[in-house]
Amino acid sequence: MLTNSRLYSVLFNTCPRCHKGDFFVTKSAFTRHFDQMHNHCPHCHLNYLPEPGFYWASMFVSYAYSTIWTLATFFIVVIGLNVDLNYYLIGLVPTLLLLTPLFFRMARRTWLIIFVKPEPHMPKAVN
Repeated sequence: MLTNSRLYSVLFNTCPRCHKGDFFVTKSAFTRHFDQMHNHCPHCHLNYLPEPGFYWASMFVSYAYSTIWTLATFFIVVIGLNVDLNYYLIGLVPTLLLLTPLFFRMARRTWLIIFVKPEPHMPKAVN
């Protein structure tokens, strides 16, 4: 089932361990403070900041998401729909700029998921 998978956590802004607590403070990636994270999961109290500089490597994950987006849209628009390459490039740059906050957030969740084992049926932690 999708709700018990790592992919669910990446796509729906949830804790990689319990899949219930929010990862970022705001639900939407398209707000002014899109980069504000909780320090701990509100549900299971997983530490979202394991060490200083932990999320530096998520830059490469974000780059991978941008590359996947670029290649997928290239094959659909230029190859599939036979649109001129110049028009495609003119449209690609604004979409990459608009999707940067989304890729940023997905990359951070993806990077943490690599190091955390999912336990979706974990009971709520007591403060």
